[in-house]
Amino acid sequence: MTHTPKAVGVAEDDHAHGHGHGHGHGHGHTHGGAIRSAVREVFAPHSHDAADSIDDVLESSKIGIRAVKISLIALGVTAIAQLAIFAVSGSVALLADTIHNFSDALTAIPLWIAFALGRRAATRRYTYGYGRAEDLAGLFVVAMIALSAVIAGIEAVRRLIDPVPIDHLGWVASAGLVGFVGNELVALYRIRVGRRIGSAALIADGLHARTDGFTSLAVMIGAGGVALGFPLADPIVGLIITAAILAVLRSAARDVFRRLMDGVEPDFVEAAEDALAAEEGVLAVRSIKMRWIGHRLHADAELDIDPSTSLADAHQLAHRAEHSLTHAVPKLSTALIHAYPTGDPEVDPHT
Repeated sequence: MTHTPKAVGVAEDDHAHGHGHGHGHGHGHTHGGAIRSAVREVFAPHSHDAADSIDDVLESSKIGIRAVKISLIALGVTAIAQLAIFAVSGSVALLADTIHNFSDALTAIPLWIAFALGRRAATRRYTYGYGRAEDLAGLFVVAMIALSAVIAGIEAVRRLIDPVPIDHLGWVASAGLVGFVGNELVALYRIRVGRRIGSAALIADGLHARTDGFTSLAVMIGAGGVALGFPLADPIVGLIITAAILAVLRSAARDVFRRLMDGVEPDFVEAAEDALAAEEGVLAVRSIKMRWIGHRLHADAELDIDPSTSLADAHQLAHRAEHSLTHAVPKLSTALIHAYPTGDPEVDPHT
């Protein structure tokens, strides 16, 4: 357990104190569920998982970059394999699926840049650092998921109106299987790492890989339908997959926009309030504010304490409260604690 002071402030009333520290902690909670939970997890995976959290800023960014590199290589290999099969089969459906996979691989580039920027130190202009670059990259990922839905929908409608013959059905089905397996493995990997480091953008990128896995699955099922003498199976499955992509889009957009609007999981706020209220010497928790910046949490809390508390004791109380807060809330990077003497009309708005 290490403490690296970031800021200490004392107000004019000699009772307000601020502390900011970087900490590394592990926190755990478990999730149960049956079939409904499993289905929900596919379309809207939980945005955080503290069971295996990485709380060091530089280390978590390094892990994110490694995940981006590995998934980029895996999707590149998958797309190249599909492109080779397209050259043999001439399948329009397979070509669209291959394009989707290439586009998904490219979304790793802005995310890679964002993680690299997030490792840079704060400056006098960007006093919170560059973590927001990760959230902006998340917007790009959401746009790519939306584009995937549009392309899949247009292709499905076009093939429904003007069916396109598919040759080399065995090869096409095999390519669809390769695309589905490759994308789903990358999706699971990105989402797992995104949860581990608290990155909504990386989770969204994992969902993007999952949408391309859906389109690959549509290609495979469509080829099977054609082989069984039902050519409309291809566009019908395409429409179903489009609906599935839209469901994934809703989940990814919600999480990314929540981060941009400083949305925080309510259970984090409740855990912070409970931890601060339980601290000896704290009479009440006046307010607690949190925000995600990239994949790190920042907190600002105001506490009411006994007005007879000395300056030194108030300082120690704020320090202990900050220490408790970092244990209670995973992925918390900094915390600023203000301790106010309750009942003092100059600093207590409730009197």
